[in-house]
Amino acid sequence: MVDLVIRGDRVVTPQGVGAYDIAIAGGKIVAVAASGSLPVPEGAKLIDATGKIVIPGGIDPHVHCKWHLPNPDGSAGLTAPPEVVSRAALFGGTTTMIDFTRANQGADVRAAIEKREADWKNLCYCDYAQHIMVEGALPLSLPGQLAEAIQAGYPTVKIFTTDITPSRKGRMVDFGDIWEVFQVLAKHRGLGVIHSEDNDIVMHMYGKLIREGRTGFANMAEVHNTLSEDISFRRVIRLAEKVPGTALYMMHVSAASGVAAIRDARARGVPIYGESLHQYMLYNSEDYKKTNGQIFHTYPSLKSPADQAALWAGTLDGSINAVATDEICCTLATKTQGIRIDDTTGGNAGVEPRVALMYTNMVGKRGYSLSRFVDLVSTNAAKIMGLYPKKGAIAPGSDADICVLDPALARVLRKEDLHETDYSPWEGHQMDAWPSLTILRGKVMMENGVFHGSLTDGQWQHRRVADDILAGPAL
Repeated sequence: MVDLVIRGDRVVTPQGVGAYDIAIAGGKIVAVAASGSLPVPEGAKLIDATGKIVIPGGIDPHVHCKWHLPNPDGSAGLTAPPEVVSRAALFGGTTTMIDFTRANQGADVRAAIEKREADWKNLCYCDYAQHIMVEGALPLSLPGQLAEAIQAGYPTVKIFTTDITPSRKGRMVDFGDIWEVFQVLAKHRGLGVIHSEDNDIVMHMYGKLIREGRTGFANMAEVHNTLSEDISFRRVIRLAEKVPGTALYMMHVSAASGVAAIRDARARGVPIYGESLHQYMLYNSEDYKKTNGQIFHTYPSLKSPADQAALWAGTLDGSINAVATDEICCTLATKTQGIRIDDTTGGNAGVEPRVALMYTNMVGKRGYSLSRFVDLVSTNAAKIMGLYPKKGAIAPGSDADICVLDPALARVLRKEDLHETDYSPWEGHQMDAWPSLTILRGKVMMENGVFHGSLTDGQWQHRRVADDILAGPAL
């Protein structure tokens, strides 16, 4: 029986934008029909979203909750847990997040999954999933374990081609082991999610700048540079092409060289998809020079205005398919504790403003269609990551995950308005709209700034990557 109807004049559906009623029952969307045409049963709630923008709940495919990070006093610490980040996500209109299970933090992959699930089950307000992260020298038993994990609903495998900093030895996977992982992905219909930088170039530049005494974090773009992204992306892509059936998702694309590599590969029919981050698209390497410039940083580094322009162009030509956060929620003191090129804390507290920020900068400032905006903050991630059409769509049969953006709530962002930590890299940004309503599987989680969620609301999502995503560049 229908228990909720949302009536709007700008509803973004897979068929386009229009005036629709959305009928919800049992956590699912059961009907989408012309506005005013659906009866509201006795006892059902009607939400009038006229004058607002109704979209599927946001999907952030790249977050890190309860992640190991040193405290300012040098002791071992953890970033904010799922209960903090997921609450902020829902305030911002994001209803699903994908985090990471580190395969080496258990006796085997299954044990690692179970250990990580203990951090999330009944401790997360929104829905969630996990990428499997492999690191360092891979044990001979790992390919078989990955195959089992893919079949169990964990089809995405994170791989590093660099140690990132000299202090993180053991993060990088060598190309022989990547080759072995790609064979598993191709055979069992998984997807490689890649942090791709050329380790030789990165470590050479660390050594060079340290010898020259230019160790301040403002020099980060020289270390994690565009040449590194170019060489590494093309090497990874070439390896994937040698293992037919391998599909790739290039995480946090930061440079024009990465966009070009993806574009070239897609033109050859390679099933490859690009993700950028809101900080790459809206900040550049000059921002490192600002007070507390570390707050804008994640790995790889911010690049030039020309690289930013290429990222924006990529969102229009299909090279960049999703905008994520690389969420790391920590205090300002922790975020700014590192002042060198080799110790600056990566990640950003950004999961809450992401949807409204991208609406403002895509639709408001650049004239993107509402459908293109929704693709980049929700639908494409659902499709690539094996969640669609359960997630990422306002359509009959889909989960009733909905965000309502209200232009009447336009504002200049202040950290005091947010729900994550004591700073925001987005403070002072003008927002053309802000979420007034977030619904998760039919339950109103946030309405008019009041939170209604429970820690038992968030559910793990079994995923299977669709055949068309694996067969070629489908988006």
